[in-house]
Amino acid sequence: MPEVGRKAPRFTLASDSGKKVALKDLLGKKVVLYFYPKDNTSG
Repeated sequence: MPEVGRKAPRFTLASDSGKKVALKDLLGKKVVLYFYPKDNTSG
């Protein structure tokens, strides 16, 4: 579990367009992650 003030773990996720995005590729940029329950979607 991430803790406040600690570096985020390395990870790669699929974007909304399906492209893989790694956290390391966004170094120096502001990043917002938003998660929602898949059971509330058609996906």
